[in-house]
Amino acid sequence: MSENLQGQVAIVVGASSGMGQATALALVAAGVRVMVAGRRAENLKRLVEQHPGTIQCCPTDVKSRAQVDRLVATTLAAWQQIDLLVYATGTNLPQRSLTQLSIGGWDELLATNLTGAFHCTQAVLPAMRQRGSGLIVYLSTGAVQRADASGVAYQASKHGLTGLAHGTRVEEREHGIRTSVIFPGLCDTEILQKRPVPTPRDVLDQALQPEDVAAAVLFIAQLPQRAVVPEMQLLPSQL
Repeated sequence: MSENLQGQVAIVVGASSGMGQATALALVAAGVRVMVAGRRAENLKRLVEQHPGTIQCCPTDVKSRAQVDRLVATTLAAWQQIDLLVYATGTNLPQRSLTQLSIGGWDELLATNLTGAFHCTQAVLPAMRQRGSGLIVYLSTGAVQRADASGVAYQASKHGLTGLAHGTRVEEREHGIRTSVIFPGLCDTEILQKRPVPTPRDVLDQALQPEDVAAAVLFIAQLPQRAVVPEMQLLPSQL
C-alpha cells in the first residue's frame, strides 16, 4: 500500500522551474506542505500566491551554507518537521568541453550540483534524526549511466551526487533516513537552453516532461518506510 503523505513537510530545492517546480506541485496535490527554494525569488513567490498555506518559499543559493541553514530553520519554524528533501537544482554551461571549460566554470558546476547537495543533506539530518525517519531524493542525469556530451564538470558533479546519496543512506539508515537518486534522460527543461547547439524541436517532442520526473519522486515518497529505491533510471521511451 502507498503511504499517505497528508501532513508531511518537504523542502524542494530548485523549485523555481522545471522538475523541481513540477515536483513541488505534485507533492502539494498529495497533501504535503512544501517549502520551495531556489535563486529566483519571483518564481517562488508565484507558487506561494497560487497555493497559500500549503507552499511557503525561502529564496536560497545552495552554494552558501548560511543560506541553506536559514532554509532549514525557516521550514522548522513554519511546520516543526522535515520529512522529505528533494534536491532538484542543477546547472550547466555552454562552454563545457575540456578545451573550453574554465576553472571558474568547473568550480561553479561542482558548487551548485554537488556541494549544494551536501549542504542541504547535512543541514536536514538533525530534524530527520529527531523524527526517526526521512527521505532525501536527488535528481541526477541519465548521463551517469551513459556518458554523453553534457561536459566533464556536469558529469563529474552528477557522479558525485550518487556517492553522496549512497554514502548517506548507509550512514543514516539506522536513524530511519532513506535516500534515492533518480537519473532522468532528456527532459524538456530550461537547462537545455544552455546547450551549445539548440535541441531540435522534434527531439524535444519525444523528451520527458518535468511532470514525469515529479511522478517518479511521488512514487518513491509514497513507499512505506520499510522500502527504499536506491536508484531509478527514467528515460524517454522513444529516444
